[in-house]
Amino acid sequence: MKAKDFMTFKKWAVVGDVTNDSKYAYKILNRLKAAGYMVEGVNPKGVQGAFNSLEEVPYAIEVLDLCINPVKGLEVLKEAKKLNIQNVLIQPGAESNEIHEYCRENNITAINGCALVELSNL
Repeated sequence: MKAKDFMTFKKWAVVGDVTNDSKYAYKILNRLKAAGYMVEGVNPKGVQGAFNSLEEVPYAIEVLDLCINPVKGLEVLKEAKKLNIQNVLIQPGAESNEIHEYCRENNITAINGCALVELSNL
C-alpha cells in the first residue's frame, strides 16, 4: 500500500496543531475538507476548535493523519489501536522507528507520506 491508496478512504482525522494556520496540520485538515473528505482535527493539548482525543470524533476513522511530534504520536497510536483504526499516514517529521514498530506489532498499516502531495495528484 502507498500513501496515494489512502486517498480512497473518506473518513479522516488529522492530529496536530490543527487550529494554527501556519502549521501543516491546519493546512492538511482544510485541504481535505475542501476536497470533500469527512475530516476532523484532533489536538491532544485540548485547544478550542479541535477534539482532544480520537474517541471524541463522531464517526469511525478510516485514516489517521499524524502531524505531531513522534513521542506524542506514539500515545495517539495507542488510542487508535483501541478504536481499531487500521490506517495511519505519517507526515514528514512525525515518523520514528518506535511508531513504525508499534504499527507493525499491532497490524496497523502505516505509510510515510504527505496528504497535501497526494491531494495535489488527484
